[in-house]
Amino acid sequence: MGAVAIRLHAKGLLEQPDALRRKITDIDFVGYSKQANKIEKLISDAGYDSVKAQVTPGLLLNRLIFVSKKDPGRHIDVFLDELRMSHVIDYRDQLDKDFPTVSLAHLLLQKMQIVRINEKDIKDTLALLLEHSIGQSDREMIDNKLITKTLANDWGFYYTVTTNLGKAGAFLGTYQLSPEGKATIGKRIDELVQAIEREPKALRWKLRARVGTKQKWYEEVEEVERATHLTELGNS
Repeated sequence: MGAVAIRLHAKGLLEQPDALRRKITDIDFVGYSKQANKIEKLISDAGYDSVKAQVTPGLLLNRLIFVSKKDPGRHIDVFLDELRMSHVIDYRDQLDKDFPTVSLAHLLLQKMQIVRINEKDIKDTLALLLEHSIGQSDREMIDNKLITKTLANDWGFYYTVTTNLGKAGAFLGTYQLSPEGKATIGKRIDELVQAIEREPKALRWKLRARVGTKQKWYEEVEEVERATHLTELGNS
């Protein structure tokens, strides 16, 4: 999942100017917790050390972290069963929807769930929307039903995603894309927002909406502090 997965789907980026390209800084995966031991062996055999991280207790319950033995600047994160950041994305029974990445809808939600979103995540989202239409007919479409159903049960998640889609649209004018490309992305953002708004909302959504932003609607995310001295780690 993450930027590498989007690069695999948005292959047209390689033919575009540098407008939506960005440096890949890490590799993110998702798997099932029942596979944790096999995952750890696979990545360790590929030349990575498992890293113990200093972080808020409980945040790493469903996360494995690895750093390359050859290049300490290169690391891998593996999330197990769910992505728990500003909001929670549940991947249980969802990993067969696409291959070799998570589904396009999950990729979009993964980027748009970030409350303190930054430009690289905006770029990833725009790249995804540039090359993929909204719908449900095949795997190369962003499944609006999965997104709308997810957000109809969680007002906080809904608020973050719709806010960030607005930010993504506002950023369009800052990138050197063709007029056709900008129009395509803008149309798809509008289409997705309209689908989200049309979806009937659960009672819990309606009750939480009354409170709005007066109460925090997201989880705080603390950056993981990885061990930097692999020789010390190997000797521990």
